[in-house]
Parts: sequence; C-alpha cells; structure tokens
Amino acid sequence: MTTLQPLKIGKHTIKIPIFQGGMGVGISWDELAGNVSKEGALGIISAVGTGYYKHMQFVEKLVKHKPFETINFYSKTALNEIFKNARKICGNSPLGVNILHAINDYGRVVRDACEAGANLIITGAGLPTNMPEFTKNFPDVALIPIVSSAKALRIICKRWEERYKRVPDAIVVEGPLSGGHQGFKYEDCFKPEFQLESIVPEVAKEAKEWGGIPIIAAGGVWDRTDIDRFISLGASGVQMGTRFLGTYECDAKAYQKILPHINKEDIELIKSPVGYPARALKVGVIARLEEGNAPKVQCVSNCVAPCHRGVEAKKVGYCIADSLGKGHLGDEREGLFFSGANGYRVKKIVSVKELIQELAQG
Repeated sequence: MTTLQPLKIGKHTIKIPIFQGGMGVGISWDELAGNVSKEGALGIISAVGTGYYKHMQFVEKLVKHKPFETINFYSKTALNEIFKNARKICGNSPLGVNILHAINDYGRVVRDACEAGANLIITGAGLPTNMPEFTKNFPDVALIPIVSSAKALRIICKRWEERYKRVPDAIVVEGPLSGGHQGFKYEDCFKPEFQLESIVPEVAKEAKEWGGIPIIAAGGVWDRTDIDRFISLGASGVQMGTRFLGTYECDAKAYQKILPHINKEDIELIKSPVGYPARALKVGVIARLEEGNAPKVQCVSNCVAPCHRGVEAKKVGYCIADSLGKGHLGDEREGLFFSGANGYRVKKIVSVKELIQELAQG
C-alpha cells in the first residue's frame, strides 16, 4: 500500500487527498466540514438550505416555520456564520463549499461563498458552464465542477476556455452509487458502462488533454482499498460522503440514530423534484409516501429552478426543501435522508479523526 500524496488544486494543497462530500440541507456544515479540514482532508460546506441553520435565527422572513423565498433559503448571513464557525475549528486549512448548479440564485450564492472565505467551490447538478463568471473578483478560489462523463468535461473545458481563458482547477467524477442526486438517467445507474470504475479512466484521459487536470473519484468509495483502486485508475484523490454520515461531527444528528439500523434494501433510488434520480433511505417522508400519508406540498422556499415553484414537487409527492430541512432538524417522520448505496455498511458511529486516520493509514 502506497502513502497517499498531498494534492495541489489551484493555490491550495490538501494534505490527505480525500474530499468530504458536500451534503445538504445541514449535513455538512461547520462542525463536520471544519473537523474534516482540521484533520488534513478537505471539508466541504453545503450551501444548500443555509436558512435552516441554528433553527433559522438568521432568516429575515419565515412562512409556516420555513425560510421564505430563495433569498432566505440560501441565507448569506447564515453561510457567513457557518464559515466563521468552521474556521474556528480548522484555522487556515483549505475549506470548500458545494453549490448545486440547479439552485435558484446560483451566481449570488457563489459570490456569497467567495466572500465568506471558501477556498474551493464544487458544483454539480447540471453543467456549470458559467461558473467562472461569478468568481472574477476572487482569483484564488479554485473551481471544481462535478461530471459523470468525459463528454461533460469536454463541454465545460471548451466553454470555459472560449469564454474565460481557463479550465477547471480539478474535476470530481461521480458514479451512480453516491447519495443524493445522480448525474444519470434512472436506468443508466445500473449499467456497467456508467459505473465509477468505467468512467474514471475515460475522464482521466480527457483531463490529460486539457493540461492534466486532477480528478477526484466519487460515488460508492468506502475504504482504503477503494481509494487505492481509483488512484490506480487515474484519479488523484477521492470524494466520500456516506462515510461521514456515520461520524459524531455530522451536522444532521438524526443519522447517528438511523444509519446503524439500515439494511441494504432500505436504500433506493427515488424521483426528485430537481429532475434527477436521487438515492435516499426508505424512512421519513419516503416511508410516508409509500403509506399514502405524506405532508401536503406547499412551495415556500422556491429552492431549485427545475422544480418550477412546486410543480415538480407535487408530481413526485414531496417538497425537497421542506423534507431535507426537517431531516436536518431531526424530524424522523417527515424528514428526507439521503445516503449512498453503501449506507447500510455504517454499523457504528466514529469520530472524524478516527475515520480519516483509518482511511489514510489503511
């Protein structure tokens, strides 16, 4: 087993080349991301649903006990507070932020994150062809799109080079075993050619064509054996989300109670108002849907553009903003709880320090 090498991305060096996946609402905020960065890996704050932070004390307007409209759901004040508290934990270590491209106010939230002190911005859920537009005044911030194919990387690189005379500082390539939203059609999530071990070499080859962009493998990465395997296939590091759900520092504390009791069949791909398949636990609002007694959909937060103010939410039977928010607040009956395909393998809760030592030392 080789020693994991530090990873340089833009002007930032990650001592241990492990990204903690950015998980919202309120799964990876200051406590989780701050502690991951403190231990030498890359902690990533989710910018989704910051209006739910600390029981919504930073929100200017609530309706039905929920952040009202996009400006409050993606609260700048709360995001600043999350970064400030994470910095108290990790000091000057690199700290990332995950911002979905599909959200309303994407450009504003990117600027907010830069001003809050993000060193790296990771964006998925759509092709962020306009990402550099919003970071012109922040040249030190590294930009990292998430892709699921070499073709997607090629499109982004061509657009960025034409418009902004630059290419991404790194790329996360995500396979269909990750938690939350997938960059694939439902049926493609199960085909061999779309699995992570198939797409990493293809994306790595394309990345070399653009000057050797470092790539980060994500989606179903579980242990050191997986890390070594994907590095051997051309990755420079990995991103892991589900492993960090099983830590004491995970900001959504309900996972500590729920995950150790989950079986493999309790994790499934569901339809999402965002328009992508999403992987979640069959508890909370997903169980309510099966029982036929899920809460009525009422769009208050206007969180993602593809939902069209609740139209898509009504089709799938639940509001993603409400349900993820309730999950963060610990509502095990009506919350939505995302997990990767390996979530059932979390059998005990550990500290971030223990987990990163296990992964780094093997």
